[in-house]
Amino acid sequence: MKKDIIICGVGGQGTLLTSRILGHVAMSAGLDVKLSEVHGMSQRGGSVVTYVRMGDGIASPLIEKGGADMIIAFEELEAVRYLPYLKKNGHVVVNTNRILPMPVITGAAAYPENLMEILTAAAEVTAVDAQALAEKAGSVRSVNVALLGAAARQFSFTPQQWQEAIRSCVPAKTVEKNLLAFAYGNGEK
Repeated sequence: MKKDIIICGVGGQGTLLTSRILGHVAMSAGLDVKLSEVHGMSQRGGSVVTYVRMGDGIASPLIEKGGADMIIAFEELEAVRYLPYLKKNGHVVVNTNRILPMPVITGAAAYPENLMEILTAAAEVTAVDAQALAEKAGSVRSVNVALLGAAARQFSFTPQQWQEAIRSCVPAKTVEKNLLAFAYGNGEK
C-alpha cells in the first residue's frame, strides 16, 4: 500500500498531532513513513499543512501538485486551498465547522458559500461535523481525532493499530476521550 496524504487546517486545530498518529499507525504496520510540516502563520490562526507519505521505499516527504491520494481538511476553505494537490479520483475528508479567516472577521471579505460544491465537483468527499463528535466524546479538543476516525475508513489498518497509535501519541489523561472521539468519527459508536 502506498498513500500520500495532505492534512491541512488552521493553527491550533491539531493537524500536527493528527499527522503523528497517522505516521505511528503506518509504522506499526511496517510501512516506511515520511512527514513534512509547513506551519506558515499558524500561531496567528494561519494555514498549516502536513504531508504524510507512507508505503515501501518512500524517499521524499513532499507531495507534488496532483499527487495526494487524500486530503484531511480541518476546515472547508483549507480543503479548497489544497485541492490542486489531490489526484484525480482522490478523496477529501473535511470538517464542516468553519474557522473564519481574519479578512472575514474584520469585514474586508466574505466567506465563500460554495466551497462544498467545489469540493464535491473535484473529488469524493466525506463531510464530518467533527466538532459535534468531539463534544459528544467529552472533549472539544479531540476534533482532530474525530476527523481522523472518519478518514480511517479509507485505510486498511486494524482498530487495534489505531488505538495503540492514539494511546502512544496523545497525553495520558486524554486517551479515553480521544479513543471515543475516534470511534464516533469512524462510525463505531
